[in-house]
Amino acid sequence: MDIYNQTWIGRELTVLASTDSTLVDRRGCVVDETRNTLAIQEGDRKVILNKASITFTVDNHPVVIEGAMVGHRPEDRIHRTYRKA
Repeated sequence: MDIYNQTWIGRELTVLASTDSTLVDRRGCVVDETRNTLAIQEGDRKVILNKASITFTVDNHPVVIEGAMVGHRPEDRIHRTYRKA
């Protein structure tokens, strides 16, 4: 199964690039996902990330995910077909 179509909650997310330079290299466990955001747990704090402004990987998977491409509700994203780059 493709990483795009799997649930990301409970997995390690690493931000590779962002329009906000303070978000680059942030890493944490995904605790929540909405249509436009991902919430990660960094130590004892929860950080909310806007999907449209980040590029990230999940569990150090070799596929790099453009957040703007996955701006869907998690339950809708699981059943979508994504174009390969």
